[in-house]
Amino acid sequence: MPQPNLYIACVFLVLCSCGPQGGKDPQGTDTLGNGAAEHNGRNVGEGEGDRKHLLVGTEDIDIVYHKLSEVPEGGKMEDQAVVNAIFEEALRHGKAYDMLYFLTKKIGGRISGSPQAAAAVEWAYQVLDTMGAEKVWKQGVLVPRWLRGGPEIGRVVNSHSLGAFNLPVCALGGSVATPPAGITAQVVEVRSFDDLRKLGKDKVKGKIVFFNRSMDPRFANTFYAYGNCVDQRWAGAMEAAKLGAVGVLVRSMTLALDDYPHTGSMGYEEGITKIPAMALSTKGAMTLSRLMKEQNDLRFYMYQSCQTMPDVLSYNVVAEIRGSEYPDEIILVGGHLDSWDLGEGAHDDGAGCVQSMEVMRLLLKMGRRPKRTIRAVMFMNEENGLRGAQKYAEIAQLRNERHIAAIETDRGGFAPRYFTVESANEEHFSKQLAILRSWIPLLAEYGLSDIKEGGSGADIGPLKPQGTLLLGLAPESQRYFDYHHSGADVYETVNPRELHLGAAAMAAMAYLMAEHGI
Repeated sequence: MPQPNLYIACVFLVLCSCGPQGGKDPQGTDTLGNGAAEHNGRNVGEGEGDRKHLLVGTEDIDIVYHKLSEVPEGGKMEDQAVVNAIFEEALRHGKAYDMLYFLTKKIGGRISGSPQAAAAVEWAYQVLDTMGAEKVWKQGVLVPRWLRGGPEIGRVVNSHSLGAFNLPVCALGGSVATPPAGITAQVVEVRSFDDLRKLGKDKVKGKIVFFNRSMDPRFANTFYAYGNCVDQRWAGAMEAAKLGAVGVLVRSMTLALDDYPHTGSMGYEEGITKIPAMALSTKGAMTLSRLMKEQNDLRFYMYQSCQTMPDVLSYNVVAEIRGSEYPDEIILVGGHLDSWDLGEGAHDDGAGCVQSMEVMRLLLKMGRRPKRTIRAVMFMNEENGLRGAQKYAEIAQLRNERHIAAIETDRGGFAPRYFTVESANEEHFSKQLAILRSWIPLLAEYGLSDIKEGGSGADIGPLKPQGTLLLGLAPESQRYFDYHHSGADVYETVNPRELHLGAAAMAAMAYLMAEHGI
């Protein structure tokens, strides 16, 4: 895991200036509702209801404001002209790739609760402040803190043909440690929970269960392939422990054949023994499976020293441009700041964060205040808890905020192809879908061809019960899982043009919804 360095600290000290028009909450407090800070004729505390005593650290802090420099109205611009201007600015002068460099190379992997995650919060806050977004703030949330510990070891110990040798492994996020001396046991291979149950307790007890179901290459959309096998990562340890297993190995969730193990969240069930769980690289999985066919008493050694610590205070980072005509109607764009710790979190989801931040820059560059409020949110703790998303939705509901739409980008920084959309509001969904599809001709020139019904994103999901229309930016998916949750997810794998196309697509969609409603 990359460690925080003096360079980061020095940069943050330099960036701490809010600029000539920035400033703290006029009341100087870490809570809302304790004063009436004036901003463009409105009170910051409006909508707080009876919540008079908000806990420090779990509400909005470090609020800064900027007055927007707006160009004089020169007549109504056609939608296509605005969309073209957004894409031209992004493709000629885009800043998302530069922002991604700092986030990945100077901060690195950002698992929630870590020093790197804290640095990412401060970085995003300072960048949005310096950018001149109309209002910028942090929203406190308690997040889990899981530590990977030292290097993991996975070793075949008694191969008749190859002897003893190591295979590439990593602990799954949230796993318990092995005993200090590790675990050595015979391995049994399965491809499904049904296979596991058919073996029964007699053949599983005291053994290490190896889940070796690969992603199905027949799916053109690799997210479908991922969805059809990720259950073994999340629930494998629970199901194996029920039958007396002492540990779990899970084939990495990727179609690539390489030596990168891919981590990701796993779970435990109350009342079931917690056993350690590891991911195994795809090449390692193929090797282990081949040796097990040759030798039915193959034994494996696993060691990891991970641990779960008490929850840590962290933050969502939020910025907005308030609407000129319908300020109470909010359109959200967002990604998640946290990432797993093996790589740099470039595609997952550094790309989504800098795209969302670039949306704000692009709209500010247009010099025209949107009719509806546009808000960018960098969520914390998507990877192993979704606490930031849940806190954001909880506060939105308490404040009676009306989010008419939300766009999430969490599928990598590849070339955008379409948007997915979902809603709990069945009565209006067909009309909304028709409106969205009527805008496709405006985006077609830039490679976006459709609006498809389907899942949007984990961080905006908690807004669905509030009637929010949820959209997900869907880029080309063929390479995403080559990097996802692994040491291969680094800055160099992101193409700047593709990244900026995605940011422009989100900005254009946010603009259209702000201009016309949805």
